[in-house]
Amino acid sequence: MAVPVGEHVVSVSRYVRATPPQIFEILADPRMHSRIDGSGTVRGDVRGPGRLHIGAKFAMAMRWGLPYRVTNTVIEFEEARRIAWWHFGHNAWRYILEPREGGTLVTEQFDWSRSRSGLLLRRTDLLARNEAAMRATLERLATLLEV
Repeated sequence: MAVPVGEHVVSVSRYVRATPPQIFEILADPRMHSRIDGSGTVRGDVRGPGRLHIGAKFAMAMRWGLPYRVTNTVIEFEEARRIAWWHFGHNAWRYILEPREGGTLVTEQFDWSRSRSGLLLRRTDLLARNEAAMRATLERLATLLEV
């Protein structure tokens, strides 16, 4: 379900039959991001720590038309509850984990409130594409964990 949070945040939530710590271990390991990425842009070549923490920097190979690399910095980190990172353009990706009976409500957010490319985001279909990719990411996350 898409949850409007504000004018500059795209938010999608999904219930996952796994505990917050189980989910967080995947989110805090940048090597796992290509396995859950629903956009098809994240590749497996990751440089950085094996487990993220506040202030950690990690770079990964990406492909959207052409290959490129992006370096992210972790800007929010609360063990088994919340993690977020952004890149040079100050577009942030955030995951919020809320325990529920038998599982977790996982919310992924694309926060462009401090984006350096707001005009581009407004004038293209990138926000809608991000929402669709987030839905696919949460589906892949659930499939990985709900064995």
